[in-house]
Amino acid sequence: MRIEGTLAKWNEERGFGFISPTKGGTPDVFVHVSAFPRDGQRPSIGELLTFEIETAKDGKKRATNLLFPNRVIRLSTRQREPSGPRKNSSLLGIIVSLAAAVALAVYGYGKYAHHSNENTVSSALQCDGRTYCSQMTSCAEATFFLKNCPNVKMDGNHDGVPCEQQWCN
Repeated sequence: MRIEGTLAKWNEERGFGFISPTKGGTPDVFVHVSAFPRDGQRPSIGELLTFEIETAKDGKKRATNLLFPNRVIRLSTRQREPSGPRKNSSLLGIIVSLAAAVALAVYGYGKYAHHSNENTVSSALQCDGRTYCSQMTSCAEATFFLKNCPNVKMDGNHDGVPCEQQWCN
């Protein structure tokens, strides 16, 4: 059976209080914060409410299933937002995205630097009559001579890789 009353006393720190039933002569009823609806609004003294009474294991009576007939229900921010993609990414998502961007940048720079080195070596080299691996100082230099200079003798097995024994192994 539902009873009507008002919140007479409330201890915010300890989360309990007492309700005065509107029927005269009825003693105040203990109420714990857990009996209030989970609507995000704190109890306020003098507020009209309805409740049920249950007897606890220790024999004391307490209010349960509180309702507020005059309370305006406010939706929390989460309930009002339309469903869809989240606006705030999690920290883990940000870290993973940042790590992927850094890895991509390092990979791209490595490709650029390798290509740039080849161009630098190529532009500094010219066919000067060297034809043997023993006359070369690097694999890049031997590769340049094999691709660009006539009569070189650096690819004995004709696989396109010069100086496999000395430089390009």
